[in-house]
Amino acid sequence: MSKNIILKIEQCSEQECGPVRKIIGLIGPKSFCQLIDAADLSANPRSAKKGAVTSDIETSLAEKPELFPAMTKGILIAASNYKELERQRYRLTFEDTEVEGLLDGGHNALATGRHVLTQADIDEKTLRRAKDWDSFSTIWAEKREEISDIEELLEFEMPVEIQVPAKMSDPYVVSEFKSSLLEIGSARNNNAQLTEETKGNKQGLYDDLKSFLPAHISQNVEWKSNDGGRIKVRELLALSWIPLGLLELPNGIHVLPNQIYRNKAVCVDAYNRLLKHPDVSSNVEGGYDFELTDGRVEAALRIAADLPDIYDSLYAKFPDAYNKSGGAFGKINAVRMYVEEKTTSNDKKYLKNPPRTPFRQDEVKYTCPDGFLIPFLYGMRSLMAFGPDGLLKWAVDPDDFISEKLVDALKSYRLAIELGNWDPQQVGKKLSAYDFSESAIRNLI
Repeated sequence: MSKNIILKIEQCSEQECGPVRKIIGLIGPKSFCQLIDAADLSANPRSAKKGAVTSDIETSLAEKPELFPAMTKGILIAASNYKELERQRYRLTFEDTEVEGLLDGGHNALATGRHVLTQADIDEKTLRRAKDWDSFSTIWAEKREEISDIEELLEFEMPVEIQVPAKMSDPYVVSEFKSSLLEIGSARNNNAQLTEETKGNKQGLYDDLKSFLPAHISQNVEWKSNDGGRIKVRELLALSWIPLGLLELPNGIHVLPNQIYRNKAVCVDAYNRLLKHPDVSSNVEGGYDFELTDGRVEAALRIAADLPDIYDSLYAKFPDAYNKSGGAFGKINAVRMYVEEKTTSNDKKYLKNPPRTPFRQDEVKYTCPDGFLIPFLYGMRSLMAFGPDGLLKWAVDPDDFISEKLVDALKSYRLAIELGNWDPQQVGKKLSAYDFSESAIRNLI
């Protein structure tokens, strides 16, 4: 759904750069408030949250509003449809808020919005709730009437740069403009160390994986910087290489098994390159995002979406199965445990509270290092096979395998842990551990 807004730009000037027209100037409080009403941070690769930066901005607005335009780069706005009106006013239409709107300057927008709330005498308790963009937007909407009462009394100017197509009448120029928005946003966010995961998310590279994941996982993933979420998207992308590694992929794109444990940045880069390859995805016309077209990769990602739950099942059951296989899991130096009678102990072996599995947050008794678990989970690709249609699937139910054969598998895999001197870092980095696991599991099916 498109959104319209009219902004009055003071000290306005224009520049043209390829398919982009830049409209530069200052907006006053009334235009700023209208901008907050119409635009959100969906198009911004990062989300804004309260912190030291926003506190400094709020202080500057309160103490030196006349100098504020010289102290900040302001806000970057993009719209694929616009019209110049009289008296330095511009009508902007945000046709796709996933692409258009506030591209950069989210922290400026949040801090200035909080400043407006303060001037509207919003109580401190409510203001404290406005700690990120989502909570701020909710409060802004709730208090819009109070804000309207003081708009004319506010005194500040916000620097803005509005980017629009250089030639609205030329569809090619408009398309080129849209496709450039992600690169522009990424470049403007360089000082904030925009991550490859954030850029990949904005390009739609994770949309399929996101849709395949169970809701209790996907809702807790930090898909873009500062977006909240316990689970880092790079953890999921790394695990996805367990099934993806079984495919013949273009341009020799691949990830070594131990990189799933030791170098998740490599996994992210390889994943992004794969999902942008023309043999795997198509570039959506008139935009910068990609759409998965390769059924083989899609099938592998469906399997990848199962892995977080499988990982948590292993996390919970691995210690007991290790003990039953002949080992002593609790005696491993890297392992911590929760024993209710030992919660007051000063011995670092014992935890004050029960540990939790990384994805579902299930309570368990032992911590289970990922250096032990990731090679074993990798070996479970022996339970996968290609069907008559050439698509990867589970040939053996992984939950059944864990319930029925985990102890037997650990009788063999335990040797990899012992050869690594019970050090999870050594085990996770050794390629031989991944071979041990795959062989141990294959021999049981």
